[in-house]
Amino acid sequence: MRRPAFCNFFLVAVLCLFSSLPLTQAFASESRLALVIGQSAYRAVPPLPNAANDAKHMAELLNSAGFAVTSADDLSQNDMRQAMSDFAAKVAASGPDTVALVFYAGHGLQIDGENFLIPVDLDPKREADVPLQAVRLNDLLNTLGALHSRIRILMLDACRNNPFPALNGTTGHGLAIVDTEAGASGSFISYSTSPGSEAEDGSGEDSPYTSAVLSIAKQPNLPIEQAFKQIRVAVNQATEGRQIPWESSSLTSDFKFFSTNNGQETFAAAQASIPQPKAPDASASEPKRIQIWRNILQGKDPKVAYELVIVDDSVAAYAAFVDMFQAPPYGPRIRLLLERRRQMIAWADAVAVNTGPSYEAFLASYPNSDLAATARKLEERVQNRTIVAPAPLPTTVALGPTCPARHPA
Repeated sequence: MRRPAFCNFFLVAVLCLFSSLPLTQAFASESRLALVIGQSAYRAVPPLPNAANDAKHMAELLNSAGFAVTSADDLSQNDMRQAMSDFAAKVAASGPDTVALVFYAGHGLQIDGENFLIPVDLDPKREADVPLQAVRLNDLLNTLGALHSRIRILMLDACRNNPFPALNGTTGHGLAIVDTEAGASGSFISYSTSPGSEAEDGSGEDSPYTSAVLSIAKQPNLPIEQAFKQIRVAVNQATEGRQIPWESSSLTSDFKFFSTNNGQETFAAAQASIPQPKAPDASASEPKRIQIWRNILQGKDPKVAYELVIVDDSVAAYAAFVDMFQAPPYGPRIRLLLERRRQMIAWADAVAVNTGPSYEAFLASYPNSDLAATARKLEERVQNRTIVAPAPLPTTVALGPTCPARHPA
């Protein structure tokens, strides 16, 4: 099984009927713009057929949800940069009440702790080629974050396996953690799988992640955070625990893919609004958060407890589960997920600090990690930095007989 992974514009009020939902959708209060990229026809490695399907079907869904969709497929590096620039211009012209969404299906890589989207013309001979030939995810995030739009959504079905032979053994698996709270507020980013993990391309027309999005996002009046909690569980079930989507949110206002003008809800949406167990406050210490989760899980059936912690997707929830449920299949799944999540958090911290000691600490804790080779390289790089001392300021010398220059012995 293969592992997968910006014209001025005015958007008027849209009222449409979605075929499977006999409810009128209302999108009159905001502009919705989407850029959908499908990278399938890679030139140097085997193609990703499902990436094209994922992009096509996501474009159809987003169009039904009131988005003006720009589709861009099989882009080179220059074409990808141009598509993002054109999309940014549309969003900027659309006004501050705009929802800007980018969906990307294709290969993605992390190099030296930084994430890259992979153009179809990438053909690296060494790791150092990727930053020159690919597109930095941070460039896209910074471009969108600089725009005066209400909401920015980024969906990445880009955590498929690394297909480039020249990079095998030198890059880490999956993508590195991106924290939207460190950037502009009003952002939501979703990975098709957990940071540091690889996503499956799937055996059907679409990847497991896109299939779940296509199904669950159709539910009316379902806030995006609730939608992606359901998506996380659906993908986990479809892949028998091998893949768990991850997201980071700094949203300050509500967003729903589909809304109804009469306030009716589907049964699934109503179920999603049922109060969930009150998760611990993030400001609490980790031991306290873990204890709160132990209390939440106490007496629960293992399957129920498993789905609760998958929905929450936090280190504390996973740690509490591992303490209380060891039996397969759920115990080993969560133990592996917890270990990898802690490792990716430690990796993100090391890269953010970017000093020799930070990488040394990571290596001390995770000497056998797939990121160990990168950590050693970055440790050596920062230790070999040359600090050039500023030239000494000229001094005033009293006039007098010329003296021979003196050199230190």
